[in-house]
Amino acid sequence: MTTLAAGRSGIWVDRHPLIFYFALTYAISWPLWLLSRLAGGTLGTILLVIGGFGPLIAAAITIRRSGGSLSDWARGFLRWRVPIRYYVYALALPVLIMVLMNLGLAALGTPPDWSAVPGRLPAYLQTFLLTALIFGGQEEPGWRGFALPRLQHRHSPLVATLILGLAWGVWHIPLYGPAGFAVPLILAFFYTWLYNKTGSVLLCILLHASFTPAQDHLLLTADAPTVDVVLLVTYLLAAGALILLTRGRLGFRPADLASTATKES
Repeated sequence: MTTLAAGRSGIWVDRHPLIFYFALTYAISWPLWLLSRLAGGTLGTILLVIGGFGPLIAAAITIRRSGGSLSDWARGFLRWRVPIRYYVYALALPVLIMVLMNLGLAALGTPPDWSAVPGRLPAYLQTFLLTALIFGGQEEPGWRGFALPRLQHRHSPLVATLILGLAWGVWHIPLYGPAGFAVPLILAFFYTWLYNKTGSVLLCILLHASFTPAQDHLLLTADAPTVDVVLLVTYLLAAGALILLTRGRLGFRPADLASTATKES
């Protein structure tokens, strides 16, 4: 009976890998984050960090349960030989968006303190490194390395990104509250374009590591509801421009679909 049940479970996972993946990601991360709040202190921080690895752990388990290749999946982590312009995109796009946001705030009568930039650079670099390793970048092998190509196998890049962005955003709700899904949902479009153009999870990790310190340290005004609104509007406008410029394809090519199908067979 146990063997039969395990076999049926494996068949179900093989048929519904994305449902299994998203459910498992939440099942790993959310209880750990709840326990981190209850524990507090050093233990709470450790549980918080471990919970952030939920997307990566869930992807590995789903691939293993469905008979996929973990080595093929892992190759995307190390794909670094891509044109330099994509490194520029990953490292500079969040900075550019923050510059535009600060200019927008200045136009609305909330001038940024540009002189604060040099003093914030050490914290920016520290946050970049920590995010790349344990506070966000480690999510990308799951979201972009596993879920995105499978979603694009069934849906258009636009629809696939909306689904993934919503799932990614909802995952953040225990950390940031009911509205915590909004920013990840919008930012997902920038990651989709980068992944489709490079096939590199590493570049997506760098983009993630760039967005977090840019938002944390390059907003050069005091936090206020106006700042939050301008931030959201700036992200929306930038994502909308990307969608229009790519005509909704977000860098996807038919050859990418064939490649994904080959890897899954």
